[in-house]
This record gives sequence, C-alpha cells and structure tokens, in this order.
Amino acid sequence: MSNINSYEEKNAILPGVLYLVATPIGNLADLSERAIKTLSEVDFIAAEDTRNTAFLLSRIGVKKQLVSYYEHNKYERGGVICERLQSGESCALVTDAGTPAISDPGEDLVKLCIERGITVTSVPGACAAVNALILSGMFTSRFAFEGFLSANRAERKRRLEEVKNEQRTLIFYEAPHKLKQTLKDMHEIFGANRKIALCRELTKLNEEIMRTDLEGAVAYYSEHEPRGEYVLIIEKISEIELEASAFYAEMSVKEHVDHYMSQGLSKKDAMKAVARDRGVSKSEIYNELL
Repeated sequence: MSNINSYEEKNAILPGVLYLVATPIGNLADLSERAIKTLSEVDFIAAEDTRNTAFLLSRIGVKKQLVSYYEHNKYERGGVICERLQSGESCALVTDAGTPAISDPGEDLVKLCIERGITVTSVPGACAAVNALILSGMFTSRFAFEGFLSANRAERKRRLEEVKNEQRTLIFYEAPHKLKQTLKDMHEIFGANRKIALCRELTKLNEEIMRTDLEGAVAYYSEHEPRGEYVLIIEKISEIELEASAFYAEMSVKEHVDHYMSQGLSKKDAMKAVARDRGVSKSEIYNELL
C-alpha cells in the first residue's frame, strides 16, 4: 500500500469513533481540509454552544445534526453520546474555539469513551495556549498549562503561590473582566520584574502580543480596559530568584508540609507542593514523613 493511500485511509470516517476536531480561534482560514471533511461526514456533532457551531458550519456549507455538550449537562449528555457511538454512529466533538478537551468539558467525554472502549482520535488544529507560547519569545522547551484561575481571590492566590517557583514557563487563560485583579495578584506573588506576554485576539485582524513585565502590565491596564480573551505567558523563575525564595531552606520536611497545610492545602496537595519545591518525588516526601 502506498503512503498516499495510507494517508487517505486515515482520513476515512469510521463508525463508532469520537473525533476531537479543533476549530479556529479567530481566523476561519485556519480550519483544515481534514476538519471540514470530518465535520461533513460524521453522523452528528457534539458542541459546547450549538449556536456558535451552527454559524461555523454555515460558513463552510455543512448541515449536520448538533447535540449540545457543555459543563452543566456533560454527565447526562455524555452517556447519550456514548450510547450512540456504541450503536455505530460517528461523532465530532468541538468546542467554541480551539482544541476540545483543553480547559473544556470534552475532557470528561474522552475519559468516558475510553472507559467504555470507544475509539477516540483527534483532528488537530488551533490551540490558543500553544499559539501564545510560541509567540511569547520565552522558554518553550518546558512549560506548564494552568488554564483558568479561580474567580475566588483566596483560591487564586493560593494557586499562584503554589506555582511561583515553577521552573517551566507558565500558561494561563484569563477573561477580560478578571484580568486586572489577576495581574495585581501575580505582581504581588511573582514579583514586579517577572516577564509576561499578554496575548489577545490571536489569529484575528487586531492580534496583539504585549511583552513586558508584571509591573508594566499592571500599569498599562490601570489606564486601559482589557478587551477580548487573554492567554498569559509567564516566564519561569530565574535561578537567582529561586535561591532567594527558598523559604523552606531551614525547614524540616514536616515543617515544610505543615506550612502548606496552614495555607489551606490538603496533606496530599501539600506533599506535592513540597516535592515540587525540593525537586524530589512525592514518594520521597512520603517516606520522610513516616
């Protein structure tokens, strides 16, 4: 069999398969030929917002049955989708923009399908997190995707405290109405000089990448109102900062764990945080506490 035939065979839409189809994050031209073919040929499409997906389908001339699948109906609707897949139908899962199952209830549907022995495959395409990362000009070899921070300020600050000494580039999603407070919290916890890239309107006509530090970001948005959805790329902690911030240097492992538990973390999460701080495995921390 030739390579081109193998390629065509991979593109065939098969019964009983869930297809994770990435959709554009702003520029319709980013929708691949394979994605269009998949959306055209599956039996039905599960969508985060059927209105948004219906608009997308109208732009590419596709008419297809749409089933809503979102955070508040995922448990009920997930079972229905799996039953249809097990009966031999094919389904494409899409989110409003970008890759499904990234900060998205599609994650739960993928797990459910795997538990039930249903084949899952992906039709790759746009992903805002990766797009922003490669545009940031920061370290890309190792990075951690943090998604959306909590709207609760105490929980948000607790999470930022957990990752402030991270030695990988950090990726966050943020909504415009929360951006100012999030930047202030990052400034307080990460420090004024930590570099940040604020990426908005990615792939659109007004795409904007602001590369500055947290002090500059806070100052800018004290005078300008945030617009659009943001991806925030935060540089990893420097070796100098890491050494200076090692608050636990004089602590025993138990004292270190107790420190995080006093901030509201469970013992399990506190042990994970200590392991991350010290650059060891969680099992080592566990054994140390025995």
